[in-house]
Amino acid sequence: MTEPVRQAFEYAVLHVVPRVERGERINAGILLYCRPLDYLGCRVSLDRARLAALDPAADFYAIEQLLQAFASTCEPGVGGGPSAQEDIGRRFRWLTAPRSTVIQPGPVHTGLTTDPEAELARLIARLVHPL
Repeated sequence: MTEPVRQAFEYAVLHVVPRVERGERINAGILLYCRPLDYLGCRVSLDRARLAALDPAADFYAIEQLLQAFASTCEPGVGGGPSAQEDIGRRFRWLTAPRSTVIQPGPVHTGLTTDPEAELARLIARLVHPL
């Protein structure tokens, strides 16, 4: 039996920077794009206690809504707005463009996978959820 071919993928960590002027951040999501497998996915998970440690006055609801907007943009259809109608590669590039807002994507990294959904689950467990 032959092993499945591993395909290149790109990913970025989504950071929450509640007070941009301070530059402090927590990891709160993963964007993953695999062109050969026609996959774009996003998982988000906001740790409110960690966020409160950085900024007790942070608007948790608004930040969760912003994170959900990133995830919705990865889903095809009208729910993600006009950008969700774009090609998945363009959406990934738009989502990972540098920003100086409360939600900031980190640098894009690469890897190889046979299962982008499983890779996304592995990355969020490793890079977002506390140890």
